Amino acid sequence: MAAEIKPVGRGGGGGSGSGAAAAAGARPQLINKLEGCQDDISAAAIIPGEDGLISVCDDKTVRVWLKRDSGQYWPSICQTMPSGCTSMFYTPETRQLFIGQENGTVSEFLLASDCNRITPVKEYLAHTSRVTGVIFALSCEWVLSVGRDKLFSIYCSETGRKLGGYTFEAWCTTLQFDSQAKLAFIGDYSGQISMLKLDNNGVRLVTTLKGHSGSVRALTWAPLPQLLFSGSFDQSVIVWDIGEQRGTAYELQGHSNKVTGLCYSGGSRKLISASADGTIGCWDMTASRRETPAWQEADTCSLCHKPFFWNLRAMMDQRQLGLRQHHCRWCGNAVCDTCSPSRLPLPIMGFEFPQRICNGCYNTLKDEPRESLATFHDVKHSVVHMFLDESTGRLCTTGHDRVIKLWEVSPLLATNVN
Repeated sequence: MAAEIKPVGRGGGGGSGSGAAAAAGARPQLINKLEGCQDDISAAAIIPGEDGLISVCDDKTVRVWLKRDSGQYWPSICQTMPSGCTSMFYTPETRQLFIGQENGTVSEFLLASDCNRITPVKEYLAHTSRVTGVIFALSCEWVLSVGRDKLFSIYCSETGRKLGGYTFEAWCTTLQFDSQAKLAFIGDYSGQISMLKLDNNGVRLVTTLKGHSGSVRALTWAPLPQLLFSGSFDQSVIVWDIGEQRGTAYELQGHSNKVTGLCYSGGSRKLISASADGTIGCWDMTASRRETPAWQEADTCSLCHKPFFWNLRAMMDQRQLGLRQHHCRWCGNAVCDTCSPSRLPLPIMGFEFPQRICNGCYNTLKDEPRESLATFHDVKHSVVHMFLDESTGRLCTTGHDRVIKLWEVSPLLATNVN
């Protein structure tokens, strides 16, 4: 169904052109595999300017991995925390490291210049249960976090004082922040995304974004075009235009399992998505796309006018059993199965898989070119978390196999899909 932005207080398919063929030849190249963790790896990040990574794990460890002369990565630090490490955020400018834990605490550390030591700085008692997301906003010295206690918290990193918070009706699952507009985006277990306005006087709910039918698992923010990307357990990615075209949204449908990770490259304007079945998708966000239509509700099929099964009066008048209602993905009209037997990929709307099309739209679209606007690649582990370092063109993924994989993705980002 169509995505909805609800203000507060108000009620692979497709044709194969030369561009698609060129994009298919570019794929992530595996550089290295990092093994040795005893439990699920919650998150990992590449250290800019270093041949190193930071990882946090449910086995209570924080590891800093450095590349050795052998070409392999080995931990230079293995710090044990009081409880499982569930999320992290690293600020390369100040070398500050923030780690969310299972017990609800956010711990601040300082990473030494030689990456051989982390020094404890502060503890923020931000939550009463698992911290699911943490961000440090350097420009305003704020520590933002969300947790399974349904709470969003904001602390001042200079004083350690709590500045405010907001309580939701469902578990908070992921967090993003626009430092310029002071807007926080919180995805939750119910499938909604809440937009909060932050200032020194507290926290205010601005808007609720509705469109997912499953838990929101991943968010990423593109500050220049002011786009918010959300990935969900419903296998879809929704692109929300928070900028000049406020209120518009469209879907990206190409994964066949839960979407678990999102990264955006501002330089190439590509979106990288990952799913639980070990697939990574690369979406061309320079392409002009069509907004997802609203699904129309009706008592009869918009084409043959036969009644749907809840329309008892029409069923009796026409003396026939009611039909099941479906929707054309192109126009959004309510149609029956007989009037929508065809399937077509609709890349311009983000649908890389063949979708249900009514007979009227099929006759219009069947002969038009439909080149794919995304490529998909098997990374051979169920992705839990992703991190993209645009400066080096490298991507790290963590998986349920307790392995961190480091990828070279520069050719993938440089290739035009269409």
